[in-house]
Parts: sequence; C-alpha cells; structure tokens
Amino acid sequence: MTPKRFQTGPLGFPWATRDPFLFCVHHLDGYPKGNGKLGPQASLAGRNLGMDFEGKDGWRMYHGEVVPGFPAHPHRGFETVTVARQGHIDHSDSLGATARFGQGDVQWMTAGRGIVHAEMFPLLSADQPNTVELFQIWLNLPARHKMVEPHFKMLFAPKIPRQVVTDGAGRKTEVVTVAGRFQQGEVPSPPPKSWAADPSNEVAIWTLRLEPKAQFRIPPASPGVQRSLYFFAGDDLSVDGHFLSEHAAINFDGAPAVELENGALPSELLMLQGRPIGEPVVQHGPFVMNTRAEIAQAMSDYQRTQFGGWPWPSSEPVHPAGAGRFAKHADGLIEKV
Repeated sequence: MTPKRFQTGPLGFPWATRDPFLFCVHHLDGYPKGNGKLGPQASLAGRNLGMDFEGKDGWRMYHGEVVPGFPAHPHRGFETVTVARQGHIDHSDSLGATARFGQGDVQWMTAGRGIVHAEMFPLLSADQPNTVELFQIWLNLPARHKMVEPHFKMLFAPKIPRQVVTDGAGRKTEVVTVAGRFQQGEVPSPPPKSWAADPSNEVAIWTLRLEPKAQFRIPPASPGVQRSLYFFAGDDLSVDGHFLSEHAAINFDGAPAVELENGALPSELLMLQGRPIGEPVVQHGPFVMNTRAEIAQAMSDYQRTQFGGWPWPSSEPVHPAGAGRFAKHADGLIEKV
C-alpha cells in the first residue's frame, strides 16, 4: 500500500502540477533529417498542419507549418521555464530578444503584463535524425507581480550545476539543478520578480538520472513546501520502499526526505518543488490571472496593443543554420556559448 504521505498517479499529458506550478509538459520528438528550410525531410501529407499533436511517425509539427514548433503567441501573468535537453529551440519575442538554445540550456521568461514569443524547433542536421526533447514548465506569479515588466533570461548549460552523487556501492546519480540549491552547487539567479527569486519559497527544479540499482536521498525541505516527482524514464523505481513498475507522478504531503532506489535500467525523474502562492488562479489559454475580470482585461489589452507588437517579418522566425547557441537581449547584450 502506498504510504499516506504521498500519492501516485499516471503522468498523462500534460503532467499534473500543484501550486506554485501551473503546467508541465515533456516534449520528445524523433524528428527525421532536416531539409533546406530547417523543417523535416519528410512528407507532411496527412498531418493537420497548424494543429499537429498526433505524434505520427514519432514526431509532431505542433503549430508550425514549415518548421516544427510554436509560432508567435501571447502570455500574461506567469513564467515559462523551458529546459531544452536535446535539439535546439529558436526564440523570438515582442521585446526584440532572440536566441537559439539547446543541449541542456534553459530559458526562463517572466511574461508579467504581457509578452508575445515564438518557440520553433529548427532541424539543423541534414544527414542524421534530429531528436528534440524539452520540458516546458509554467510557474505562477503572485498577484503583486502579475503585471511587472516582462523579462527574458537565458541559463546556458555551462552555468547550470550538474553534480554527481555516489552511493555506498559506487552507483551514481546525476542531479541537474535549474532552480533550488543542492549541496554546495551555486544556481544562476532566476528573474528578479519570480516566485523563485525569494529563497524562502524554496522553489526547486531538478532533474535526476540514476544508474542501475543506484540509491539516492532527496533532502527534506521546510514545512509547507510542496514537492512532486515525475518518474518519466526507466523500467522500475522504489520510492521510500514503494515499488513503481510504471512511469508515474508522485505528489508528497509536504517535502520530506525521499529515499530512491533504482531498478535494473537507468531512470530519470523531474522534481518540482515550492511553497504554494495560495491565491486564486483563473486561466484562459495563455493568460493566468486571479479573477475573471483580469482575464477579460488581458484579452482586451492583447487585442488592442498586441503586447507591444511583433517586430519580426514572420510569425515562425528561425535563425540561420550556422548561428550556434546564443542570446541577443532587447538591450543589445549578446551571449554566446
């Protein structure tokens, strides 16, 4: 029987989340070789272009017509955290910022009072398949910060801590900390108005990779903090002695220490943790506010202002194939990997 201090359930699509998180989806697409336009070197016949989520042949075009991905769309009232584990993402937004990131990079964007952005998946390799894997996580903003100025931040992989812990039998667990410190690792600062910017909220976004038979202990957090684990890769796993033979979401009552023992194959988990904001949540598509009146205002504002307008000639912008990983901020600052 599952211990009362946590509950398990199927992962589903998207993955169910709890306050302060709003949404989490794991995209994994085995795209074919790329063509000269950075799209798939394959026929698109039979796909519902513009709304292709069926996973035909192991990949999706999503809302893209030529290149897979998500053309220009608005957000207000929360943050997106995009963890690009494989492949590449081309970002463009209404602030004038652009980026290409991937291979472990993370983009953290505060939508605040309103931003429009595009997330396209350029298929850069013309001679081998292009796997794209990412998590997109939505983190709520408290009412006092829902209308702050939008903020775009890149956390490139070399600056994100990857720590390896070895158990008593010499088996290893890798911990990647996007947010929330583990042991002595220094994590890059989140955007300034994020719920994660206050350490007392104990927001943590970690990925764990356990070698076969590895044992690992997740340390406890403070009373009132909520923790969810998503077991998404591997064959089986024991959580505090409870055996899981299928991928699952595991929600804890509070955030106690957690003992993991892996099965015979490598396993991977995502951990989302944080102190609840505890405010009403009203969501309509890409807008997340506290009241229905605020949602109506968000829709009206977007129709009237387009949140500053779209400065790019296409709603599906991609960068040149040889651009490399970079970020160009609205103030002209350029970062390169």
